[in-house]
Amino acid sequence: MRRTACLALAVLATSACGGNLPTKEEVEDATARVGRVAASAHQVRGAFEALGLMPVYTCGEPRRAFLGHAAEGLSSRISCATATVRPVDDVTDAVVVSFPAGGCDVHGLRFTGHAVLEYRGGEDLMELNADLRGLAVDGQPLQAKVGYGTCSDETHLFAEVEGDVPGREGHTFHIHSRVGMRQGLPLIGGASLLFDGPGELTGPGGTDRLTLTSVLYEVGDYLPKEGTALLESANGHVLKLTFQPVLWRVGKVEVTVDDKDPITVPVVR
Repeated sequence: MRRTACLALAVLATSACGGNLPTKEEVEDATARVGRVAASAHQVRGAFEALGLMPVYTCGEPRRAFLGHAAEGLSSRISCATATVRPVDDVTDAVVVSFPAGGCDVHGLRFTGHAVLEYRGGEDLMELNADLRGLAVDGQPLQAKVGYGTCSDETHLFAEVEGDVPGREGHTFHIHSRVGMRQGLPLIGGASLLFDGPGELTGPGGTDRLTLTSVLYEVGDYLPKEGTALLESANGHVLKLTFQPVLWRVGKVEVTVDDKDPITVPVVR
């Protein structure tokens, strides 16, 4: 049962809509925690999209030939960014992607700074490790390690992101996410991003443990299109968050606190 209408009344009387609703204090606490989850996941999305600016390696193609074409293609596709290739060693080359001081808008995100992407191997096995710590997304420094491996028996993609929770002073986050291989979705660089993984959000009240499951973003959206997050809060509650986007800057999340009836809380970017 969805309790959207009850949310506004919950501060007055949780019994007004019947059922087993959370208390006013639990609603306010859940709303604040949902906002921190959304802002943190947005940074992970930014890390994946920074990686997705580069084309995925084509197995069987010589590494340096691929990177030369990829860098040229990136510079022509995103005119405000520049990409240069530099050798690292016999089996590794790096691509340095730089954005202007005033920033560059890509897929609804503003990028500033630079990223260093190291490609190691080629043809039969390629591994990419990207250092994004020189980048900022929407003005927020991106403390992220991102990468993928392909052309072997297993294709994988990961992002380990940490830093301050945007707009929430005194709160930090650390999320280690991996991309799910849902049928029909490309590895990176497509219109959708699907990822899972554990994380932590830390603030004055302690550390919340977070688990993201099948969180699906459409490129350019602030909130996920679908997916769930399980939050084990520092104050002893378990929150299940089900994402429901409405508009670009305003969305909603259905929240279940412990075993109580679900409520719906708004999320504003």
